[in-house]
Amino acid sequence: MNSRATQLDNWDQLLVRLAGSRAVTDGLFRIVRGEALYDRPIAERHRIVFYIGHLEAFDWNLIASQALGFEPPHQKFDRLFAFGIDPVGGGLPTDQPSDWPRLAEVNAYDLRVRQELDRILGSQESARRWQYPREIVLNVAIEHRLMHAETLAYMLHQLPTERKIAPSSYRPLTSSEPDPPVAPRMVDIPAGIATLGIPRARESFGWDNEFEGHSVHVPAFAIDAYKVTNGEFLKFMREGGYDEQSFWSESDWDWIKEQNICHPRFWRQHQGGWIYQAMFEELPLPLGWPVYVSHAEASAYARYVGKSLPTEAQFHRAAYGTAEGEERAYPWGGAPPDARRGNFDFQRWDPIMVGSFPDGRSAFEVDDILGNGWEWTSSLFRPFPGFEPFPFYRGYSTNFFDGKHFVMKGASPRTAACMLRRSFRNWFQAHYPFVYASFRCVSN
Repeated sequence: MNSRATQLDNWDQLLVRLAGSRAVTDGLFRIVRGEALYDRPIAERHRIVFYIGHLEAFDWNLIASQALGFEPPHQKFDRLFAFGIDPVGGGLPTDQPSDWPRLAEVNAYDLRVRQELDRILGSQESARRWQYPREIVLNVAIEHRLMHAETLAYMLHQLPTERKIAPSSYRPLTSSEPDPPVAPRMVDIPAGIATLGIPRARESFGWDNEFEGHSVHVPAFAIDAYKVTNGEFLKFMREGGYDEQSFWSESDWDWIKEQNICHPRFWRQHQGGWIYQAMFEELPLPLGWPVYVSHAEASAYARYVGKSLPTEAQFHRAAYGTAEGEERAYPWGGAPPDARRGNFDFQRWDPIMVGSFPDGRSAFEVDDILGNGWEWTSSLFRPFPGFEPFPFYRGYSTNFFDGKHFVMKGASPRTAACMLRRSFRNWFQAHYPFVYASFRCVSN
């Protein structure tokens, strides 16, 4: 009886989380002015209107079609809004706004899908039709939506300020006086074990690339206590970092020269100085904030200072390891994430000064390692030993095991709390500059 009650409670909690994730993405679309909903802020991506339909189409195709075997009652839109675009590679999309349905049609489709899905998910008759574990499927739907809440923020960040509406809760960044940046330093990490991934025997949700859990030995190394800041990266620029070929790999050098890239994407030169483009305003470059750059730019900076980017295992060791050999669930210990531990879970739209969350430090005194910006690693995104793709979403990870994507760890200000688990892996290509991605360096 207790087991049955717990199962029902868990399902009800998942339904509440699904509703909550919908509220997050609904709120995100409300910051876009109506006339901008057919814009394409990032050339490699779909227009904004696609994503308004995509989130519901994904849920329908995954839950109703794949997992429950229902016939699609709205085939045209189910297909139209089914798939996004990998950010880099191949030709750019050439569709026009007139190629997409009217917003009223898309909204009607979304409403119809939500109502039908809610009826199905609440039906006892449907509960007997699941072809895959329903808790796993619903977790996939929830986290897929929350991932888009973050990647859509990257896109909307590139919209001109006048085409967005800041929410009423937004506090202008210029109202706060900047503090002096912290002094950079490195922390010694002793040799030890890092556990990557989740053991399949454990009954907890993870994406297919998070399995199988395994341990690796990590030799001793030193790591930056703080993320590299805008101020530190500005020094790299002033000393000719974008003009010195020896700092760049061949493909990275070709990219910055072909695209005429000479500064981070979030920066803009103005009257001899630098302006930072935050989500809803521009402000003088905050020198103490973590710099957001592509993997190519992070790697070049690391070579400039005679260091390297950490491997995925080194990140884990620095973030979750302890001198005693035990590993923590979170850098600070076992307590669940909260606003004292870092800049994550939609608390802010932009970064904050590095070192602002001492309660989030790891056992080795590494700051900001969870939140305030994803962190690039030098590790290619590859399957762990024992990897098995989700049978209902086979391409989620396998499509990106191509030697072009690099693992990112940690979290950004727009990363949901449920994805702060130790095993979660993010990834992007080296030449995609729009991600809320920071970095720190290591010495071996």
